[in-house]
Amino acid sequence: MRQVILDTETTGLSWERGNRVVEIGCVEFVERRPTGRTFHRYLKPDCVFEPGAQEVTGLTLEFLADKPVFAEVVDEFLAFIDGAELVIHNAAFDVGFLDNELRLAGAHHGSLADRCTIEDSLLLARRRYPGQRNSLDALCRRLGVDNAHRQLHGALLDAQLLAEVYIGLTSGQEEIGFDAAEPGPADAGAIVFQLDAHRPRPRVEVAPDEFAAHEARLATLRKRAGQAVWDDVTDE
Repeated sequence: MRQVILDTETTGLSWERGNRVVEIGCVEFVERRPTGRTFHRYLKPDCVFEPGAQEVTGLTLEFLADKPVFAEVVDEFLAFIDGAELVIHNAAFDVGFLDNELRLAGAHHGSLADRCTIEDSLLLARRRYPGQRNSLDALCRRLGVDNAHRQLHGALLDAQLLAEVYIGLTSGQEEIGFDAAEPGPADAGAIVFQLDAHRPRPRVEVAPDEFAAHEARLATLRKRAGQAVWDDVTDE
């Protein structure tokens, strides 16, 4: 599975009012692991910043004056994200802006949804932490992601932080180690074991060092999973 964690910075809060994208940052993951590939571009917006927006990003029109416009990088951007699952915090905001940029660059580019599936990490966070603050900064603190170096909003930095937050939000069996087994042949039939409830279960003698290693492994699983269903099983 290929995922692209994406963030943008803009000249204001609404593309409907003529605001534009000034920065795009993307981080690629494959099988929930970073590949080292990123996409990062500053863009000349051809419009002014809304009050307050410039202070959030630290970007200026002077800095962006010699940067490409979106239409000049659109093909490179689409090639990077094509076919991936996009992970975006408050996806409606970024998707609205980027779909607008795609329209302005040419209707033949379509929309993000034509090329990618989209996962909104804000909705994931609200389901996991209802009634709590779920901004990127709040999630970094809650999930132990170091964001001390984040003084201003930056698309690539925020995408990198979101990548760590997303892994924390979606931690599951693959982090515990249940996905370690290699899959069998595609045409292998399923094997079903019929258990006789009345048959005595065999007793196996375990060496002390093996038992200690087993208990250590169970302790690790309990710590990661938060709850171990096998602890509720009693010996008959």
